[in-house]
Amino acid sequence: MQILLNGNEHSLADGTTLILLLQELKIESNHVVIEHNRSIVPQPQFATTTLKKNDEVEIIHFVGGG
Repeated sequence: MQILLNGNEHSLADGTTLILLLQELKIESNHVVIEHNRSIVPQPQFATTTLKKNDEVEIIHFVGGG
């Protein structure tokens, strides 16, 4: 299936959750905020939020600096 990920089309297997998407992208879940169809998803719901065809996902990374 196709979703829109950070403004670009991205192919995923049916039934992919947000946590599986992060694993595929090699992104640690404790360093991001995810917006799913224009709503912020609480981190505890990453494992239970299943993506569907044409969903819109924005992943925002936190970057530390000094």
